[in-house]
Amino acid sequence: MSKALTFTAIAATALVGYAVYFDYSRRNSAEFRKSLKKKAVKHEKNAAKKDEQSKKSKLELVKLALAADLEANPIPTDLSEKENFFMQQVALGEQLGSLPNKKIDAAICFYKALAVYPNPTDILGIYQRSVPEDVYELVVMMIAVQPPAAVTNILGGGVSGASSAAAAAAAANVPVEEQKPSEEDLD
Repeated sequence: MSKALTFTAIAATALVGYAVYFDYSRRNSAEFRKSLKKKAVKHEKNAAKKDEQSKKSKLELVKLALAADLEANPIPTDLSEKENFFMQQVALGEQLGSLPNKKIDAAICFYKALAVYPNPTDILGIYQRSVPEDVYELVVMMIAVQPPAAVTNILGGGVSGASSAAAAAAAANVPVEEQKPSEEDLD
């Protein structure tokens, strides 16, 4: 027992000695402070770079998954089929949203339901309140990548390309409660 106590005392003394040395160097050495600051800045840059790369890879993954699913399972155009399709997609999206590795599939279901819904801003507000945040983020990414016809009609038929994607993303991030009616809506 005395060997364990001796070893613990030596380890604690070494740790306290290093902490005192580190604190002394931090307070009194300008070079040491500069090196610490450089390391912190370098760490922040690396973290930002990794974050940007992960966002790009996530966007590519979402884009490919959406394109593949829409090609395999197109959205119906018949009005009677749209209502049934909407209910099926929302139910399936809710089931998949609770599973940890099915978030993209759940977002695709919610995206398809949004595509057939007559008023997409209403359904986006509902999604924002009821869908898990990570799934909602994926739905917004999908709208930005490939805006459904219902969203494009609301944003204006003349908008195309990247500007429609940016407008769709901006419209999706604004909660329904915060959207103000235009003068045309009030007349």
